[in-house]
Amino acid sequence: MKKHIPNTITCCNLISGCIATYFAFQGDFLMALLFIIIGAVFDFFDGMSARLLGVSSPIGKELDSLADDITFGFAPSAIVFGFLNSQLATDNCQLSTVNCQPIPFLAFIMAAFSALRLAKFNLDERQALGFIGLPTPANALFWGSLIVGLQQHDITFCGLEWVILAGTFISSYLLIAEIPMFALKFKHWGWKGNEIKYIFVLSCIPLLLFLGVSGFAAIIAWYVVLSVIANRRTN
Repeated sequence: MKKHIPNTITCCNLISGCIATYFAFQGDFLMALLFIIIGAVFDFFDGMSARLLGVSSPIGKELDSLADDITFGFAPSAIVFGFLNSQLATDNCQLSTVNCQPIPFLAFIMAAFSALRLAKFNLDERQALGFIGLPTPANALFWGSLIVGLQQHDITFCGLEWVILAGTFISSYLLIAEIPMFALKFKHWGWKGNEIKYIFVLSCIPLLLFLGVSGFAAIIAWYVVLSVIANRRTN
């Protein structure tokens, strides 16, 4: 019986991603973000439960990647798609000579790159203590919180859809980029050797206090910047 527990939790992650996608297509980006976060919680506990119960299996690893691509690849792509769709509907784009109807569908490129990133992660033995490229949960949290923040504060301007689209391409690249990024895993609790990690954790607090939900997007962007800085220091 216990061998089915991790896979059941993984399936809960997948279902959370499906529900997040539904809300994204309905334009309820806050609920979509909430279910992405719920999926992330399930994603954390499925691996932990497999290790604690000693029931890790190849099928569990494959199922985990499939669930992650739904929750952290397809769901955030649907959020960006929904936002671009609504943005273009209220923009003067239809008055130009450019046919903008296909543009929102470009958001799903991110789902494809998320799948590629997850496939690489399964085969890359270098990512035991850190990451190579932006983790898919971080990317999903970035886009979910950013779109929710834009919606809540009613931030809009002419050309915003192009900025979002450019950001989608950049984050898709970061998912598979050969850029080492630190993980919040501590071998010890001392300052030396953990400087970047402590700076990151402490800086997250004011970002969340001042920016609210959209602070998560700022945190992920700051995480990428700190990772690049840390990588340059070690080279």
